[in-house]
Amino acid sequence: MKPLPLTVRLAAGLAVTAVEQARKLPQQLAGLPVTVVSEALQLSMRVQQRVTELAIKGDDVLSVLRPVEQEPEWATFDEDEPDTAPVRAEDPWAEEERALAAEPPAVLPNYDELSLAQLRARLRTLTAEDLEQLLAHERTHAARPEFTGMLTRRIANLKST
Repeated sequence: MKPLPLTVRLAAGLAVTAVEQARKLPQQLAGLPVTVVSEALQLSMRVQQRVTELAIKGDDVLSVLRPVEQEPEWATFDEDEPDTAPVRAEDPWAEEERALAAEPPAVLPNYDELSLAQLRARLRTLTAEDLEQLLAHERTHAARPEFTGMLTRRIANLKST
């Protein structure tokens, strides 16, 4: 039997290959997004590597033209800092003991438990002397800026009227 011409055999081979690939297509479509993203990331990394290589080569060439700094202006060292005596922090336990030992202000015995809004609601009923007592208590204990500011403003308002 005489073999078929090459073109007929090639056409038959192409047809069989096309049918095989068509059968694999649903499986390949499922993995296609992952493949595309993976290849895009690889390309991005290759581009970044190439850019970095070019920058390094450029730095090498330009380093000949610029002298090397002995000490960069942004660098600081311990010996460059002025000698200062370390500030000794107050013992936090002593501060807490003072706060616990102090009596709450007689004007508002539950003052330390009040929120800013609760204190604001009670301010109109207090005299300037009562407010001075609360301010002194606040400054020696919690020293919360919003509380001391509000008490100071209220005292100033009372004294101006």
